[in-house]
Amino acid sequence: MSKIAITSFASISPLGNSASQIWENYKKEEPCFSEQFLDGSPTIVGSLDENSVNLIEEIRQSDSNYKEVDPSVLYALYVSRLAVKKAGWHSGHDFGINIGSSRGATFLFEKYFKSYLESGKAQTLASPTTTLGNISSWIAHDLQTNGPEISHSITCSTALHALLNGVAWLRSRMANRFLVGGSEAPLTDFTIAQMRALKIYSRASLQEKFPNQALDLNKNVNTMILGEGAAVCCLESGTPENAIAYIEEVGYATEILEHNISISAEATCFQKSMKMALKNTPIEAVDVVVMHAPGTIKGDLTEYKAIQKIFGSSLPLLTSNKWKIGHTFGASGLLSLEFALLMLQNNEFIGVPFLEQIQTKPIQTILVNAVGFGGNAVSVLLTKA
Repeated sequence: MSKIAITSFASISPLGNSASQIWENYKKEEPCFSEQFLDGSPTIVGSLDENSVNLIEEIRQSDSNYKEVDPSVLYALYVSRLAVKKAGWHSGHDFGINIGSSRGATFLFEKYFKSYLESGKAQTLASPTTTLGNISSWIAHDLQTNGPEISHSITCSTALHALLNGVAWLRSRMANRFLVGGSEAPLTDFTIAQMRALKIYSRASLQEKFPNQALDLNKNVNTMILGEGAAVCCLESGTPENAIAYIEEVGYATEILEHNISISAEATCFQKSMKMALKNTPIEAVDVVVMHAPGTIKGDLTEYKAIQKIFGSSLPLLTSNKWKIGHTFGASGLLSLEFALLMLQNNEFIGVPFLEQIQTKPIQTILVNAVGFGGNAVSVLLTKA
């Protein structure tokens, strides 16, 4: 089976918007959170930095077509342009696009629905700017590609499901190149209120050193914090000279539902997805697992138990980026994959403040996990180019 190469990646998130800035922020010991007034009260969120906000606003003002689109579209536009440029693709290259979102056009949907409740009338652009296919359609328009463009929402595993789709298209030889990822702009009143209603949102303040305690397996409160951002990567068949990493294998599985948001006590879905991704690889070869680990009590612990089941005494180094930037819903899987790529490129493990772990060998192989509400798990096995 032909190799699948990652030839570039790009993101925008609370960590910044350039690979060097993002890596430097990962190495710092403090999280990238800020405080906003949402639903009338101060709320900790993972929001874009000022420079990133200005870059997004430049895109919005650059074209009259972009003035009325959702921030999630603009985030995806920025990272897609950057990734395609890095990969050396251009409009003459026909490539597929699959960029998904958990919530879609969150900001605009809430804005238009509020207007409808107040006036009894829907605004003209309410439908076309809030459809689920909105993101990939705009990217295809912006990049002028003739390849297939796909959108979907598989909750918090959306971005890694986009990667699964890209791998499937490439392996089937129905495409030679695919741009995959996720985008999310969920820092709105109603979205925050929904997370609070589930009793999973952090009640911490910025005065606390670590408001999100992802992978603190001894915590007794839920500490999930929402973040915003987008991430994409360029996939190509074969072994191109500009490959930065390879996707060795992918895995996926879905839980048998017991509750709308829960997974089983030992995360059966993760066990299945990890086994599938590791079917041709000895478990001892895995150096790091980038966990989904959103900072909730059950979410972190069940995934950890699943990893214990799979790896036993050969437990690799474990980490997550959500204590640093929060949970970016549909974009989170690709932001985790970017985190893995940066560790591969720099041969340096970045852990969490809650587990003492020491890197004892070069980092060559990393497993990346993501899961969505209801147990839609994905695992991706990466190796260094």
